[in-house]
Amino acid sequence: MNDQREIPFDPVIAGCAATLVIIGLVMVGSASMEVSARLYDNAFHLLARHLIYVAVAAIACVFALMTPVAFWQRGDRVWLVGTFVLLGLLLVPGIGREVNGSVRWIPLGPFSFQPSEFAKFFVVTYLAGYLIRHDESVRSTWGGFVRPLGVVTVFVILLLLEPDFGTAAVLMATVMGMIFLVNVPLARLLPVVALAASVMAVVAVWKPYRLERLTSFTNPWADQFDSGYQLTQALIAFGRGEMLGTGLGNSMQKQFFLPEAHTDFLFSIIAEELGAVGALILVALFTLLVLRCLSLGKTLIAAEMPFHGYLAYGIALLIGIQALINIGVNIGRLPTKGLTLPLISFGGNSLIVSCLMIGVLIRIEYEYRTRPMAALRRRQ
Repeated sequence: MNDQREIPFDPVIAGCAATLVIIGLVMVGSASMEVSARLYDNAFHLLARHLIYVAVAAIACVFALMTPVAFWQRGDRVWLVGTFVLLGLLLVPGIGREVNGSVRWIPLGPFSFQPSEFAKFFVVTYLAGYLIRHDESVRSTWGGFVRPLGVVTVFVILLLLEPDFGTAAVLMATVMGMIFLVNVPLARLLPVVALAASVMAVVAVWKPYRLERLTSFTNPWADQFDSGYQLTQALIAFGRGEMLGTGLGNSMQKQFFLPEAHTDFLFSIIAEELGAVGALILVALFTLLVLRCLSLGKTLIAAEMPFHGYLAYGIALLIGIQALINIGVNIGRLPTKGLTLPLISFGGNSLIVSCLMIGVLIRIEYEYRTRPMAALRRRQ
């Protein structure tokens, strides 16, 4: 008797995601001890908070695993409107909490809710549903193509008003990527991409502090104690790490030389303590995760499960583009954006949404794998 049991979840998606979360937990603990000791008189304070975030993120992942994908499809416009309202509330005086010049958080007791993190997932969910409802018009007419971009533009404007340029850039790139993957003619797509890139470029240099970031990242050593300080310290971390790193817990840059060492610039600390080898392993895990999700999306569309496929595409692009931007900032190839490294960095909202999306991906793959079995049972 051949009793072969299939693994109840996709091993590549689940394995890569779990490994990234574990690496993040270890490295957040390592990178945050000094700042925790100084700010909270407890070296493990931020690590304890991150553990709570991991636990909540695990619950979000399990929730997504137990929730049929049809739930997200039926409510795609509801989630969109709800997120729009929450982003709008940030602009109401007295509701949003300002941190480092940006109003991105709604305080809820000891926890701060960041609507922009959830907006990324719900906009992708809406777009996947829109592509199902207007599949032919998106490919063949300007009206069907432009309408979802108008919705996304509203969200981008709200994000820029916070301001949150990094999330706006990730969202626009993801939406353009999803539309490209559904085979919209390039003659229609390229002019819109060029227009969007031009507008984002103007926005990037409109504010003096953004222009300063753009100019300083091209040569941070020219002003290494002011505008180029953060990037030069990150590059020093890479230099100290060399191939094999200084060893876990032995970073010098986390000792108040590198700001945001446990959040936006955690990848630099990973490179310092684990070396180029450790950093490349992290990049390989993200690459494998994104490629597997893109492959899954293509398979689902071919299997006539288009919403599942488009949603897999969108989540893959969200995770991949944000990881790419964060790593690009850390190595000095992109200007500072204030984006966390998905599944890795300290930050409850980002981690919770990332794990929620991983749960959705695993559920998508599960429904695809079990669909033929369910059809066979119905015929019997």
